[in-house]
Amino acid sequence: MTPSDAEASPADPLPPTERRSPRSGHLDDLDTLGVLRLLTTENEGAVQAVTAVLPQLAEMVEASAERMRRGGTVHYYGAGTSGRLGVLDASELRPTFNLEPHRVVGHIAGGRKALVEAVENAEDSVEEGRRAAERLGPDDVAIGLAASGSTPYVGGALETARAAGAYTVLVSNNPEAPLANATDVHLALDTGPEVVTGSTRLKAGTAQKLVLNGFSTALMIALGRTWKNLMVSVVATNAKLRDRTVRILCEAVGLEEAPARELLERADGDLKTAIVSSLADVPVTRASALLADHAGSVRDAIADAVRQSAETSS
Repeated sequence: MTPSDAEASPADPLPPTERRSPRSGHLDDLDTLGVLRLLTTENEGAVQAVTAVLPQLAEMVEASAERMRRGGTVHYYGAGTSGRLGVLDASELRPTFNLEPHRVVGHIAGGRKALVEAVENAEDSVEEGRRAAERLGPDDVAIGLAASGSTPYVGGALETARAAGAYTVLVSNNPEAPLANATDVHLALDTGPEVVTGSTRLKAGTAQKLVLNGFSTALMIALGRTWKNLMVSVVATNAKLRDRTVRILCEAVGLEEAPARELLERADGDLKTAIVSSLADVPVTRASALLADHAGSVRDAIADAVRQSAETSS
């Protein structure tokens, strides 16, 4: 193995994702199946890297949920693949969990154009990052996504967010990330060198996507956007989703399709209201009020209805 093939060296100034992997030095000698097998095997390292930081990720979710309950917002900042992953995660929360607009926001260096094509030098702009975070306050959360842990755009955003008192997190694939000292939390995903040297859309991107999936899903659960394992906050914007809403209601309360549709109509299509109305045996207007009293949590609304009923009966 030559020095350039070394997976890591104590004196190596390059971040891990820029080093050559000794496991893929023969990459172009492999047949297609061999390439795919190697890529799949290497992606197992992404899962292991995320598993290693789960306690930190849990703390990050809890801290973010606390701030969102106070009216705060969550912001992702990234460039290239990392930025696109952040925008993707944020954009999927409204249709899946009926999250209000601008509660979780994805920012990418270079703006919307950078979602579909490379915008040269955008990630090098500290000032653009600062502008993207200039409206954040103490109840907000800023999450920087940077495989190298050194992206200037991300650094500018995190610096500005921290100065405003926001909770700041860096998600990187570099245990020695230069930006780590500028944040409250550094989630270091130690995925090592890529199969194709420097191509962080591979293991590094996979690990970041897993973190974002876990973070946003656990955050929505903490905020009462699910009930049991059901997607009770889904926004029924098309025929497929309207049918899914009926199926979820049937699963949740044990109704047949026809009465489930009738109950949904009485609840003006609001799945949570229909579930609380059925399981707590209260009118839809009362169910809606209970949900409002408990920040939309079906579990807490039902528990309150049961408690009030028991107090009335005693």
